[in-house]
Amino acid sequence: MNSSRRAFLAGLGGLALGGAAVSRLSAQQGEVLPGQGETGTLRDPISAGGARERVTHRDNDPFVTGVEKRLHCTCGCTLDIYTCRTTDFTCSYSPALHKEVLALEDQGKSADEIVAAFVAKYGEKILMAPKPEGFNLFGYVFPTLAVLLIGGVMFAILRQRTRMREVAASAPVPVPPLPRGAARAVVAAPPASAEELSRLERELKELDP
Repeated sequence: MNSSRRAFLAGLGGLALGGAAVSRLSAQQGEVLPGQGETGTLRDPISAGGARERVTHRDNDPFVTGVEKRLHCTCGCTLDIYTCRTTDFTCSYSPALHKEVLALEDQGKSADEIVAAFVAKYGEKILMAPKPEGFNLFGYVFPTLAVLLIGGVMFAILRQRTRMREVAASAPVPVPPLPRGAARAVVAAPPASAEELSRLERELKELDP
């Protein structure tokens, strides 16, 4: 039992020493193993997709990112070019579109001219937001008009209900008429006799001497 445990521990020690030796050898030869290096233990980024080119300062330039956020990626997603190329590392369309933007910038074109060039090549579907003209203008105006219309109708209904409640609260409460039988009984009631009146007077004196 002790001999088998010693053999097992010796095997683990050999594997650890072998791994350390490989790491030292690779470091001496100037190689960096996947997941190793100054950044610590990380997953190999190539496993998330194809190998990417080295990032430059132009990839995050405000002018470039501003233009790319106005344009759809043509991979079929709903993201703009900048968001797609910086979040979906499996997409091969956004890096190519990014190069097109850089090439047009190198030609001295403005942001609107670059967008116009993309529209001429890919159509208006490349735009993240349609141009506010023609039928597209209806798409900008209609939501606002619909909200205003619905709000106006709801305000009118609430105001009408408030008025009805105020009128109902201020109206006098109607007194229902007496039934015919009751009226007849009151009218037909005989007057009190002298004896009843004297008895009533005595009882009142007893209560209030």
